Amino acid sequence: MTIIDYKSAGVDIQAGNEAVKRIKRAVEKTFSPHVLTEIGAFGSLYDLKLLLKDYDHPLLVQSIDGVGTKTMIARMMNRYDTIGMDVVSATANDIVVLGATPLTLLDYIANAHLDPNIVEAIVQGMATACVENGISLVGGETAEMPGTYLPGEHDVVAIVTGVVDKSKVILGKNITAGDVVLGLHSSGLHTNGYSLARKLFFDVAHLNVDSWHPELNRTVGETLLEPHLNYTRPILHLLKENIPIKGMAHITGGGFIENIPRILPVGLGVQIDSMSWSIPPVFYVMQQLGALNTEELFRTFNMGIGMIIVVNEEWAEAISLALQQFSGIRMSQIGRVIRTEAPRVRIL
Repeated sequence: MTIIDYKSAGVDIQAGNEAVKRIKRAVEKTFSPHVLTEIGAFGSLYDLKLLLKDYDHPLLVQSIDGVGTKTMIARMMNRYDTIGMDVVSATANDIVVLGATPLTLLDYIANAHLDPNIVEAIVQGMATACVENGISLVGGETAEMPGTYLPGEHDVVAIVTGVVDKSKVILGKNITAGDVVLGLHSSGLHTNGYSLARKLFFDVAHLNVDSWHPELNRTVGETLLEPHLNYTRPILHLLKENIPIKGMAHITGGGFIENIPRILPVGLGVQIDSMSWSIPPVFYVMQQLGALNTEELFRTFNMGIGMIIVVNEEWAEAISLALQQFSGIRMSQIGRVIRTEAPRVRIL
């Protein structure tokens, strides 16, 4: 009689234990004094008493996001640390636009067969990004599900939790016609548009991750695996300086066309001057490969702008000066708020 156990069904508990053992030190480096539990607890405990004493009406802010099909690029490159960084940036950027300070991160890594080396690399990337941005990686989950995922596939997801005082929530309600739109430059695709990017580079152009592209001045894989920038520290610095930001939008899936209207009051739109910043070559290359029109580009990709900030024009210079201390963060004035019913985002 054949003996059936969990491992023979495709789930290796020992591999999971080995992965946890490897990541423990990296994760613990992200802990703040507010973290009260170690790795292995059924849930994480986070002490809010001292942290919330400076808030009159504290609100918890949460967001969940994943790396999406960019994980397939990581698999092709056999490099997994950057997608760990990506998921921290994707979630933290989503709540910092509301004026919130990210506090904790919970991660979820699922695959067909758990490889401790890969899990270690992903979590190491998460831990690096968490330390850089003052976020505690308080817990997570690895799920080995043969049959649900194909061999080699990974799903990387995270939930970030932050806090903001109710009086300081930024929702865009005070945006008015004449306000300026400032754009924080991206490092490339970040984590959106990869289904189309993969189709263009691999199916249309028949390239692979090792293909050198002269217009990109690097390989296709290096271009597509470029980490998502995290804007947490510079944005929190602006807020600490009491700069009256009226609205912010993380330019993620949906690009300019779908994300900017989420913060605009009724009757307002934005006019974007696409010549006001240097659009990275990767977007022009993809446009040529797929004969994409301008609207499709700005609806799918960030086009070199990872976050927009809306302020009264008199504050634009102060913001520019304040951001100079953050290496890797560049800003351009890219547009203006206008009165319009439709379209709400006009690309010039």
